[in-house]
Amino acid sequence: MSKRITIEELESYLWQSAVLLRTNIDAGAYKQYIFPLLFFKRICDVYDEETLAAIEQYGEDVSDFGEDEIHTFIVPEGHHWKDVRNVSENVGVAILNAFHAIEKANIDLLHGVFGDGAWTNKNRLSDTLLKDLIEHFSTKTLSIANCPEDELGQGYEYLIKKFADDSGHTAQEFYTNRTVVHLMTEMLKPQSGESVYDPTCGSAGMLISCIAYLKEHGLEWRNLKVYGQEINQLTSAIGRMNLFLHGVQTFDIVNDDTLLNPGFIENGQLKTFDIVLANPPYSISQWNRDAFASDKYGRNMFGVPSQGIADYAFFQHILKSMNPKTGRCAILFPRGILSRYAETEMRKKLVQSDMIECIVAIGKGLFYNSPMEACVVICNNNKRTELKNKVLLINASKHIIREGGQNYLTNGHIQEISSVYESLSEIEGFSKIISNDSILDNNASLSVTLYIPHSIDNSSNNYSFDEAYCQWENSVSFKNKETAKVIAMLGGQQ
Repeated sequence: MSKRITIEELESYLWQSAVLLRTNIDAGAYKQYIFPLLFFKRICDVYDEETLAAIEQYGEDVSDFGEDEIHTFIVPEGHHWKDVRNVSENVGVAILNAFHAIEKANIDLLHGVFGDGAWTNKNRLSDTLLKDLIEHFSTKTLSIANCPEDELGQGYEYLIKKFADDSGHTAQEFYTNRTVVHLMTEMLKPQSGESVYDPTCGSAGMLISCIAYLKEHGLEWRNLKVYGQEINQLTSAIGRMNLFLHGVQTFDIVNDDTLLNPGFIENGQLKTFDIVLANPPYSISQWNRDAFASDKYGRNMFGVPSQGIADYAFFQHILKSMNPKTGRCAILFPRGILSRYAETEMRKKLVQSDMIECIVAIGKGLFYNSPMEACVVICNNNKRTELKNKVLLINASKHIIREGGQNYLTNGHIQEISSVYESLSEIEGFSKIISNDSILDNNASLSVTLYIPHSIDNSSNNYSFDEAYCQWENSVSFKNKETAKVIAMLGGQQ
C-alpha cells in the first residue's frame, strides 16, 4: 500500500519529470508535455481508487451502477495509464489516442483539456524518452488518499512557477506573481456563492486564489461560480487542469480573444460578475482597434485606446463586466496606465465615473520576469460612503523582498496593505485619501507618487524612468494648454 506523499516528495517528483526533458525540449515547452501527462496519471489513479471503493461498498452489485455514477472521469477500456505503459513502440501515438479517448468519454468536462502537443514527433519525443517519462510518473500513485486535492494543487502551482522561472520572458503569458494575487484576493474578500471572473486567466491562479481564500476562512467554496477566458489554447488547457487538480469541478473557461470575442454573453450583453480579477497582457499592439471602436457591447464608454497600447481596452472590458450593484475588481497593471498623456481623456472620464476606490503602487519586479513597476487598481460599483468622489492611494513601493532571484510581498506586507484599505487609514508617507476634483486638477493623473512621494534615502531612487517620463509628459502638456489659453485670452483683449 502506497504511503501519503509529502509536499517535498511531490515537488521533487514533479520537477524530475521536467529534468528528463531538458536535453530534448526547450524550457518554454515543458508545460506542453508535463502537465497533460500529470493530469492523465491523476485521472487514471483516481479512477482505480474509485473502482476499489465502489467494489468495497457494493460488492457484486457494483455492476448495477453506470461508469458516471462511480467515477469523476471515465477512462475508456484500453486507454488507461497502464495500457500506455505497456506500449513499447509508437508511444506518442498511444498517449495521443488515450488523450482523445478520455476527452471524448468526458466531452462536457474535458474537451481539449490535454492541449495539442506534438506527441508523435519522434525527433522531439523519442519512444525511449516517453518511456522514461511514463516510468518516472509511474513511481508514485496519485490517488486522492495518497495526494489530496489541495496538496496536488500546491504541487501543480509549484511546477507552474518552476516552468515560469525556466522559460524567462514567456512566463507572463500564464503566470502572475502569486503574492500579488493573494494581495488582490485579500482586498476583494470573495464570499460564498459569488461569481468570480478573470478575462485573461492564464493558468487560473487568480480564480484558485479566491477558492483558497474561502477555504482558509472556513467558508463554503464549492458554490463559488468560476469563469475565465484565455486566448492561448495551451494556457487555457493548463488553467482547466489546474482547477480540476484543485478539486474544482464546476467552472467555465473559454479559449478565445477577450477583446474581439468575449466569451460570456447574456441577452446580447456582457455577462456581469461580483468579482473580476485580472492581470491583462500589458501594452499589446496586436489587437483589433477598429472592432473595439464600434463595440456592440459598449466597452468603449471612456474612449478608444491607441493601437499601440490596449491597456484601457482591457480596463473598460473589466469595468463593463462588473455587476452594477455588487461588482468590484482588482487589476494588476503597469504604472504607466495611471498617468500616460495619451490616455488623459479616458482617465478623466474614469475618474468622473467614481468607480475607482483604491490604487496601490507596488514595487519593482512584481510583474513576473520584468523590472517594471506595477500597481493594483481596485474599482467598486458599491463604493463605501467615505470614498464617494474620493480615491484611497497607497504607496507600497518599498513593501518588497527578494529571494531566489524573484521579488515578493510577504504575508506581513499583504496584511498591512489590506488592513489600510479596509480601515481607510491615512498614514503619512504610506496612504492618503484624495478627492476626485484634486485628481482632475492634476490633469487626471492617478500616479500614487504624485500625491504620496517616495521618502528620500540613499537606498532608492524617487521615481522610475516610466514614472518620471509620464510626469514630465503631463506637465509639458498641461503647460502648453495653459499657455494656449493665455495667448487666446490676450488675443481677445486686443
